[in-house]
Amino acid sequence: MNRTLQNLRAQLPAWMTEWLEVIIPATQVLLILLAAWGVYRLLRRLILRVTHSYGLPGDVAMITRRTLGFIIYGGALLWSLERLGVSGTVLWTAFTGFAAVGAVAFFAAWSVLSNIFCTLLIFTTRMFWPGDTIELLENGEKPGLKGRVQDINLVYTTLEESGGGQGGTTLRVPNSLFFQRAVRRWHGPAPQLPETLGMAAPDAAPQPAAGA
Repeated sequence: MNRTLQNLRAQLPAWMTEWLEVIIPATQVLLILLAAWGVYRLLRRLILRVTHSYGLPGDVAMITRRTLGFIIYGGALLWSLERLGVSGTVLWTAFTGFAAVGAVAFFAAWSVLSNIFCTLLIFTTRMFWPGDTIELLENGEKPGLKGRVQDINLVYTTLEESGGGQGGTTLRVPNSLFFQRAVRRWHGPAPQLPETLGMAAPDAAPQPAAGA
């Protein structure tokens, strides 16, 4: 292909050769960006389909789309710069620098990322759903954290530890903890949760003695 382009340039006038040196790289960059856009649109539809199929939260789909968009468009940008004549050594140095920074950021945010990944596993494995009553067991002898699942977000699962109302209490359990402990889930009628936790009921007023 390069030999064909050289033969074509040799047959064209000088002013047209200069324009070809601009048009050909610009066309290649345009095709690269269109291909990246098409791949991103295809993967976006796939992510939306998986999200609806497994009932995943919208935050998981959003983060996945943004991550894939960064990878796809970042790769398209580097490829476009290479087509425009930027040195491969410069591109490789820039890529390794960004990769090193990304690796440091990944390990710094490992606890948060592990919770996000465990959130995805909770939904895909259908471990439990909002409304279920579960118990996070410490071991076979001690009772663990128990409550009714109120909400599952990217980092925490909120458990209603005691009955609703102003006197009730909730627990926020990191999602990664559910994969480090045994989880008990009630499939039938759930046990009645206490109305309050750690609060004694007020004593009844003393009744007057008979004949007083």
